[in-house]
Amino acid sequence: MQINRLTQRVLFWQITIPILMLTLGIYHGLMQVLYRAGIVQSASFLGLEYYQGLTLHGVINAIVVTTFFITAFGHTLIIYYLKKELHPGLVLSSFLTMLIGTVAAAWAILAGKATVLYTFYPPLMAHPAFYIGAVLIVVGSWIGLYSWIKPYLQWRKENPDTKIPLAVVGIFSTFIVWFIATLPVAYEILFMLLPWSLGWIDEVNVMLARTLFWFFGHPLVYFWLLPAYIMYYVMLPKLAGGKLFSDRAGRIVFYLFIVLSIPVGVHHQFADPAITQGLKMMHTVLTFGVAVPSIITAFTMAASLEYAGRQRGATGLLNWMGKLPFFDRERYLFAYLISGLIIFIFGGLTGLVNASYSMNMVIHNTAWLPGHFHLTVAGPAFLAILGGSIHLVSKLSGKEIKLKSWNVLVPYVWLLGLMLFSSGLMLGGLEGEPRRTNLGLTYTNPDSPLFRADWITYVHVTMVGGIIMTISALMYFSVFFTTLLGKKSFEPTVEFASSESYHDEPRVGWLDTFTPWIILAVIIILIAYIPAIMDVLENTGPGSPTFSPNSPIPIKPGY
Repeated sequence: MQINRLTQRVLFWQITIPILMLTLGIYHGLMQVLYRAGIVQSASFLGLEYYQGLTLHGVINAIVVTTFFITAFGHTLIIYYLKKELHPGLVLSSFLTMLIGTVAAAWAILAGKATVLYTFYPPLMAHPAFYIGAVLIVVGSWIGLYSWIKPYLQWRKENPDTKIPLAVVGIFSTFIVWFIATLPVAYEILFMLLPWSLGWIDEVNVMLARTLFWFFGHPLVYFWLLPAYIMYYVMLPKLAGGKLFSDRAGRIVFYLFIVLSIPVGVHHQFADPAITQGLKMMHTVLTFGVAVPSIITAFTMAASLEYAGRQRGATGLLNWMGKLPFFDRERYLFAYLISGLIIFIFGGLTGLVNASYSMNMVIHNTAWLPGHFHLTVAGPAFLAILGGSIHLVSKLSGKEIKLKSWNVLVPYVWLLGLMLFSSGLMLGGLEGEPRRTNLGLTYTNPDSPLFRADWITYVHVTMVGGIIMTISALMYFSVFFTTLLGKKSFEPTVEFASSESYHDEPRVGWLDTFTPWIILAVIIILIAYIPAIMDVLENTGPGSPTFSPNSPIPIKPGY
């Protein structure tokens, strides 16, 4: 489908700029694993302190790249599946607002004025530019969401008896979750952290800030994941050569994420004393509940892929797996998506460990957590973003993808590296290896009071995995940028592989509207979070003075 030229150019840069920034994010990820393994002898990379690099890595990879891509992806889905143009001014305003916010936050980090890590917990304080930048990134994404409402309502008026396209259900579900989840963190930044950073108030309620962050922080994971789910349901079966087993299952999954993905954040606060045990138990149950749509997806995708394999000639019990187009250079997006699905099996299983109070206490604040975190974010979400980015840049620029053999290998090399990387972290975490520390070099130094011989193997496995992941990223950057430098060979367009449904499932009213699901979500959120916020307001202590993670920490022998 042809699109407005201004919109096409904005979308092109909205995808390209974050990939450029990702090169820096990947670099700092590599430096961290080399430092923890004792290969790099200094915590300073490119003139940045260790925690500056860690903050840059988290903010670029987890906030900037994801928000830019998902908003651009949403624009293209609305254009393609509703056959409606977006307002070019709103698309441009959305992009520029996010870009200005990114520049402001990046300046604060690079200047050493925002070494607050990805979670920006107080008492770690950032320069006001960091907080303003974060707000602008969110507001820019809200403008993107706003730009979809008018064309959506027009489409509904013109097609009153037609089911909402599944991709549109998916992207609106993604941004409903995002919009609700960003409200509490917007309050935290605008009314707590920003005035504190400006010197207007002397202290903040640390427990309230943590609770508001995790109100946002866990559904943020589903903001990352749901675009991958859209690709699984809408595109993957077609790419595999088959059909989607159940369109209705996909709709139920997206609506369940609206209801269940937000009121679960307290499971990140099991060690926080201000929240009562009963509320922690409630959030545990709700966290196990959010696994239900993922289980539905696992069965639906397995059935869809088996059908595709049998359509391609498979006859035995499991032979259909070997018939799938794993290395088809023209269906490269299949490789990205199937690799993400494989990784997510392990990400989901390890997430159940985090949700259990007793098991969480064993692995809390250990290397297990980044191991699990990378399986979910650096697995299905990240690979969907990489695959989606090269696909959209090719279509939006009118240029054929270069280095096609490398392109189809990228996700498999990444899969191998990530499994080693996360396994090393999680096994080390079970042995007590810390998660975020600039003392990693001492793990491999027998003269250090922090030396633990049983951590060394796990740290080295993590390092090998990180190196393989970096090789995969370099392969991807080679494909991406050689494609950009290639010659235009067709007219820019927006196009996706779209799967037909195996079953002819009629329109069902309650599966073709967002309203009841949003109402149910708000009710459960109020039940889950009003008591939690009351707890932290009543049980918290005095505010804490500001603190920098780069401050020297005395280590006593025998620690």
